[in-house]
Amino acid sequence: MNGRPPRKAPRASSGTRVPGLVIAAHGRHYLVAPEDGSAMLQCFPRGKRSEIAVGDRIIYEPTSADQGVIVEIGERRNLLYRSDQYKSKLFAANLDQLLIVLATEPHFSEDLLGRALVAAEAHGLKPLIVLNKTDVTAELPRARARLERYAGLGYTVLELSIKAQPEHAQALLAEHLHGHATLLLGQSGMGKSTLVNLIVPNAEVATREISTALNSGRHTTTFTRLYPLPDGGALIDSPGFQEFGLHHLTEGQLERAFPEFRPLLAHCRFYNCHHLQEPGCAILEAVEKGEIARGRHTLYAQLVHEASQIVR
Repeated sequence: MNGRPPRKAPRASSGTRVPGLVIAAHGRHYLVAPEDGSAMLQCFPRGKRSEIAVGDRIIYEPTSADQGVIVEIGERRNLLYRSDQYKSKLFAANLDQLLIVLATEPHFSEDLLGRALVAAEAHGLKPLIVLNKTDVTAELPRARARLERYAGLGYTVLELSIKAQPEHAQALLAEHLHGHATLLLGQSGMGKSTLVNLIVPNAEVATREISTALNSGRHTTTFTRLYPLPDGGALIDSPGFQEFGLHHLTEGQLERAFPEFRPLLAHCRFYNCHHLQEPGCAILEAVEKGEIARGRHTLYAQLVHEASQIVR
């Protein structure tokens, strides 16, 4: 005897395999909604590695009335995640759209916006840019001017004021969210939580219930969660959007994730052009002519540099 209490043996699964949808994640804790509409339960991955994301269709085996073990992940349409040189963090799976919430104030980060748009392009998602707080009229012209280049690239920019004109905001958002699985991203202070509460009935109550279920009674808000929408589709809210590393994207994926680059890629002098300093590069020529914004090319160069720094 070593004086320590004996470890509890894990409870055996029932052998029954049940399909479900992952609707929230915190660490290695997952809240799963069974496909048959029965009560949600907390599930854990089998083994040490955890590659499960909110939005995943999974198979689990019940171990008790309110717990289970995830034994299989269904085929994904896509998987969105961010990564730095050391590790990656899953956002969500099986998405249709990426909704990026910005505001007239506080000042929004164009670097984060640009990275989110690149991620959307690389994963085949439709990006939606929301400019909130349009009632702050003193800052509106500057915010519009900053977003002009993105509208010019074909990205949808929705202007609204969730607090000043909630009914208009709700109708406008519902039109774009209906029937789609949408991941919501936004820096602190942009109005993301207000948007969720506008779109999702009883969102705060649902969040508290999910928090309790995920963390066995302890309250936490640092989890990604999926809210089914009343008229179809789902809104997935992911916290902590203060950085967006894309180290996992290859150089080829990056160059194609800039829509203004794509028509020019076949016109560089060298087939393996990196679009950084090579002679005869059609991208660099377009930057010099003002046809491609210099800031966009700077972002591309930074992402290519970051992708080369991965520690494997």
